[in-house]
Formats: sequence, C-alpha cells, structure tokens
Amino acid sequence: MAAEKKSTGRKQGTERQSTGYRAQGAGPEQGSGRRAQSTGKARKTGAAEKAAEAKAPRPTGKKKVAAGNDLAPERVAEILRILAKTYPNAECALVHRNAWELLVATILSAQCTDARVNMVTPELFRTFPGPKAMAAASLPAIEEIIRSTGFYHNKAKSILGAAKKIVSDFGGKVPQTMAELLTVPGAARKTANVVLGVAYRKAEGVVVDTHVLRISNRLGLTHSDDPKKVEQELMQILPHDRWIAFSHEVIHHGRNLCVARKPKCVDCPLERLCHAPDKTWESGEGRD
Repeated sequence: MAAEKKSTGRKQGTERQSTGYRAQGAGPEQGSGRRAQSTGKARKTGAAEKAAEAKAPRPTGKKKVAAGNDLAPERVAEILRILAKTYPNAECALVHRNAWELLVATILSAQCTDARVNMVTPELFRTFPGPKAMAAASLPAIEEIIRSTGFYHNKAKSILGAAKKIVSDFGGKVPQTMAELLTVPGAARKTANVVLGVAYRKAEGVVVDTHVLRISNRLGLTHSDDPKKVEQELMQILPHDRWIAFSHEVIHHGRNLCVARKPKCVDCPLERLCHAPDKTWESGEGRD
C-alpha cells in the first residue's frame, strides 16, 4: 500500500508539473494575439496611406503659381512676358496726328469708348484745327460736335480751357513734363501719362484706366480702387521700361478677354497666374 501511495503521489506531482508547463506554454499563444493586433494596425496604416495618396493631387505637368505670393519678381516677370507675347503691337487706340489731338481725344475718352471718340474727332479737328483755332471757338460750337461722347458740357469746357492755357502759357505747344501738363484744364494724371507716353515716349507714370484698374486687382498686383494709389504701386513693381507698354497691353487684354462682366478665363493666357474670385469657370487645377 505504501508503495502504491508513493506511486500515486509521483503521478500527481508529474501531472501538476505537466499542467504547470502547459500553463506556462500559453505564453506563445498570447504572443500570437499581439502579433495579430500588430498586423491589423499595420494593415489599417497601409490602407490610410493609400487613401491619402489617392486624394493627393497628381501632377499635370503644367506649372502652377500659388496664391499668396502675387508680387514675387518671377511672377510679375511672367505676367509681363505673356502680355508682351500676346499683344506685341499694342498701341493707343485713339486716332491722332499730334500731341494736341491726342490730348483732346483723351479728354473725350472719359466715360466713353475709343471707337466713339474716333468717330467724333475728325469733324472736331477739321472745324477747329489746332489749339489757336480751338481757343477762339465758342463753347456751344464745341458741345454740338462732341455731344455723342457724353458729359459733353464739362468736356467742352475742359477742351476750350486747355486750348487757351496752351496758347497763352506754352506758345501753342502741348508741354512735355508732368508738372506742366497737370496745370492744363482737363489733364489729370491719366491724361498726362497718355500724352507723355504716346506722343513723347516719356514714362513718368503708368496709365491707370478702368481696364488697368480692374485687371491689376484681379491679378493681385494691387488691392485698391484708387487710381492714384494703384499707379504708385505699379510703378514700384514694374520695370521702368515697361510702364508705357504695360498699360497698352492690359487695356487690349481688358477689351478682348478680361472684360468687366463674365471674363473669358477659358481663353486667357494669364489664367494660371490669376486667383481672381470672379473667374467664370474653375481654374486650371486638375485640368490636363
């Protein structure tokens, strides 16, 4: 009996030890669970990365210029390059033979199209050829001829006053400096810049008309609706030798594509450089 008890004890001890080993051997099973969790996390991470890659914009091969750096020298240079290439022969659209006729035509162009002015000036200059003849004209006679240009009473007063000033103070010749031109009735900075730049090829400023004002804002070159402030800002960022041509090119661009309402962005060579909020279609982002 004692031998049987000892044998039984040994068996129980062996079973306990064996059971203990099995319990300890459960460790690898727990490790397998950790590996499974780790594998699951890796799969989720990989899926998230793939989803992010799918959402990321793919390069289209076209050069884009980001917003927020509108006055970067390379961006301004690119705008000027495109304008010069697109409008290589841009010139003043007002028909004239000399500085005097250009001065009068520019005064008439306020709130009026150049095409309409060009319809009126032949008769005006035929009736009153030169500053001396115009200075001797009556106000009603001038008004009658220029009536279709609008605001004809004020314009007639300016033209008559300009003629008398030029005859009395400048010997009948349109002055060639900004300071002198600004003393002539009807000649504010825009008119003076037109005369100096076109008639005398002198760049003392930048012509800022409605087209230059609108497009300079759309391109982010300025953020003002004050022509004087816009001119000063453009003079700071544009090379001096581009002051005259820039205005001519932008005016042509404003008449042909970048019109006031519903600009033709789809045809605009400057579209990829423009971040204007009033574009008439989506920008080139994502378009091949």
